[in-house]
Amino acid sequence: MRIAVDAMGGDKAPSAIVEGAVLAAKTYSLEILLVGPQDIIEEQLRKHNLGNAKVQIVHASQYVLMDDPPTEAVRRKRDSSLHVSARLMKTGQADAMVTAGNTGAALAISRSILGKLKGVSRPSLASIIPNIKDATVLLDVGANAGSCKPIHLVEFALMGEVYSRAILGKENPRVGLLSVGEEKTKGSAFTLKAFPLLEQSSINFIGNVEGTDITSGAADVVVCDGFVGNVILKFAEGASVMFFSVIKGEFKKSLVARLGLLLSKKAYKAFTEKLNYEVYGGAPVLGVNGACIIGHGKSTANAIKSAIRIASEFVAHDVNATIQENLRIMNQSLDVQSLKSCEEEDENG
Repeated sequence: MRIAVDAMGGDKAPSAIVEGAVLAAKTYSLEILLVGPQDIIEEQLRKHNLGNAKVQIVHASQYVLMDDPPTEAVRRKRDSSLHVSARLMKTGQADAMVTAGNTGAALAISRSILGKLKGVSRPSLASIIPNIKDATVLLDVGANAGSCKPIHLVEFALMGEVYSRAILGKENPRVGLLSVGEEKTKGSAFTLKAFPLLEQSSINFIGNVEGTDITSGAADVVVCDGFVGNVILKFAEGASVMFFSVIKGEFKKSLVARLGLLLSKKAYKAFTEKLNYEVYGGAPVLGVNGACIIGHGKSTANAIKSAIRIASEFVAHDVNATIQENLRIMNQSLDVQSLKSCEEEDENG
């Protein structure tokens, strides 16, 4: 299996990206295609003992900066490491691509070069959120901010369900619609229209869920529009940083507190590992005709290693083929008339 890795994407690029790619090549016996300026990547590779690791360099003369507007990245940087990575997948020279770079640009470039899966109207960005029991798949977390229709939430739900089964090993994932109350009569006009469509679908829909249900593990998959999902994701990241900062500050205040930390070190380590984003690697772009994993902009070498593992599992479980087949089956079960009526209401405001 060949994984194309954008060596220039992310705050810690290229050093952390190259290191993570080398670690993944050694650990998972994958072939890694490091994409970016050849001289820069060669300089980084000299710092590592490759041994039998299969690592190649694919030259790209440009790279997308974290603050580049996505439209500019698509039009003016056609030889960027992101473009080249996507084209490697499009032509079959790579099975998947991984980047920790500009999320908006990665979404735009993957959609323009790879296209959408048959039956998918809106690709979605999914994220794995730790909960009390294990983890919840939340989507969309930024690919569709403020431009969703109710039917799109149904597609997100199905794609999230397939991803939860394939990557998290959930046998029959419970899917919830994020709302302001559990009752089916509660929610915005948007979610109220999505509810009956989700009820008609073939997924294991458990109804409305609230924000607290994401971390309680009440649902395995939670769907919402990209604006809401991105706010939740960023809040969760900020709350996690604040929590650990406060805890560390308290432990430093006294000898008794430090002793308490020492005695609970094992439990504290297990807790921090559960909340560590590095374990989950990155967020897949579900619905594009390929395997594209977008890591956190602050990704370390271990996070890149995990993102590459997720990419390989995505391909190995043939997630896209399963999404397409399940969409075909689901569309047959939906009430076409109610769907058309729903879309007409949206268009008429």
